Amino acid sequence: MAVNKCIKYLLFVFNLLFWMSGCIILGVSVYLKVNPVFGGLLPGLNLLISVGTIITVLGFLGCFGAVRESRVLLMLFFVGLLLIFILLMIVGILGAVGLKKFEEWLTEQLLPLSNQSSLFQTFMQKLEEQAKCCGLIHGPSDWGSTVPVSCDCHDTSQECKLADGRRKVYLRPCIKLVTSVMAKGTFITLGIAFGIAGLMIFGMAFAMTLFCQIGETYTTLT
Repeated sequence: MAVNKCIKYLLFVFNLLFWMSGCIILGVSVYLKVNPVFGGLLPGLNLLISVGTIITVLGFLGCFGAVRESRVLLMLFFVGLLLIFILLMIVGILGAVGLKKFEEWLTEQLLPLSNQSSLFQTFMQKLEEQAKCCGLIHGPSDWGSTVPVSCDCHDTSQECKLADGRRKVYLRPCIKLVTSVMAKGTFITLGIAFGIAGLMIFGMAFAMTLFCQIGETYTTLT
């Protein structure tokens, strides 16, 4: 039985796209890691870098294995895809149920805001001006004794309070805006993750089909 050329080149194209996606994931995660604003605030970056590296390596193995019709590389590719598929399912489930712990993590890592880097404080102040809020979790008290001018209450329709006995500041914290953005980002990420998982099923099916066809071809020849 000859190797099906259609499956062979479909697997090659799939792995080429898979390799490109791994390069993109790796590049973006490394950029965020070295970024002074987000580098110390996103705890999953090291895992993301690892996943991007693994996907890049697996994509290369799959491409090379398909072109060379190597059963060893195809089996390594299949096992690697299976492991990543299982990890994606675990991460997806944990991400869906772990959003509730996000506020606790913010409280532990980011408060008081006055102790954070100047870049992050600038980011927070721009957010406060645009969203008409103050602080992150509890309100103005998140800044400690010095509340920045970005919290000054200029919108009379919003709930405000006196700060320092002289000026009014927004009472509403920014956590609702942050968590809503995080929730949307989480659902989008989960959708992408499950979409990739679905593609992985096709990749594993193609790899195993080609693996079996190569084995049958060698058996026929011998």
